[in-house]
Amino acid sequence: MRAAIVEAPGKVSVTTVPDPTPGPRDVVVDVASCGLCGTDLHILQGEFAPSLPLVPGHEFAGEIVGVGREVTELAVGDRVAVDPSLHCHECRYCRSGRGNLCERWAAIGVTVSGGAAEYAVAPVANCVKLPDHIDVKDAALIEPLSCAVRGYDVLNSTLGAEVLIYGSGTMGLMMLELAKRTGAAGVDVLDVNPERLATAGLLGCSRSAAGADELDRPGGWDVVIDATGNAAAIQDGLGRVAKGGTFLQFGVADYATTAVIEPYRIYNQEITITGSMAVLHSYERAAALFATGILDPSVFISDRLPLDQYPQAVDRFKAGVGRKIVVEP
Repeated sequence: MRAAIVEAPGKVSVTTVPDPTPGPRDVVVDVASCGLCGTDLHILQGEFAPSLPLVPGHEFAGEIVGVGREVTELAVGDRVAVDPSLHCHECRYCRSGRGNLCERWAAIGVTVSGGAAEYAVAPVANCVKLPDHIDVKDAALIEPLSCAVRGYDVLNSTLGAEVLIYGSGTMGLMMLELAKRTGAAGVDVLDVNPERLATAGLLGCSRSAAGADELDRPGGWDVVIDATGNAAAIQDGLGRVAKGGTFLQFGVADYATTAVIEPYRIYNQEITITGSMAVLHSYERAAALFATGILDPSVFISDRLPLDQYPQAVDRFKAGVGRKIVVEP
């Protein structure tokens, strides 16, 4: 089969590899679409993945074409979206229900071969069957949506909150859509990319700007979400949180990224700084929300490229072109 391979840091290509073989409780998925995200750029830099070469792709969906001998829940022909999370179920975090913090954390497309290929293997327990009305080529959006759902689980949002989101890429826009549906009084979005910012306006943000100084809210925002992973945005956002407010680090920053906090201000103004790591008990809920039409795939997916153009898709993503970019094997 054809697959994208991250051969070494900074080097990605498309080549022929052996077809995957399912284990007893695995299925083989004929991949219909696979999305790119910031994590893929980190893998390309040599971060996250324990070893290279690796087939990337943790946002994918497709049709089951093979099943392991012990699989009874799903069958060949079923259309599924795949939760990439792989937990050990044995460590203290897994036993306490915090599998996303697993001491042996792994993920399809991050630490083991993923969906940037014609076929991918996944545990049957990680597959969510899709209803007939969903186009399987759109269902790669379910994984990033499940991360956004996890983010809002962490936020425990209060009705009537004023929200500020840094970044209007795929994840920032998903956080916008969820903020609108979790009782926010207003949702402002910042981005230096005018095209992406225009999409935030199309989706109904309250206000949009290139920087927070352009918006009139001297007391700050109740909830500030970084969806960029950018050091400058993070640092600015930390200073925009209102008294009693919350800062959510949602974007994936480089390992070396740092920010300065003001301990007295955090204490005196009872500011919460928290993070949201990947997926936790949120994939099935994201799939259910997706089935209701919470996201418009025609707005969120800006580019659909063939698998053989995976390196070009990475280049477009790195350049900040478009919104969600997917490859379709």
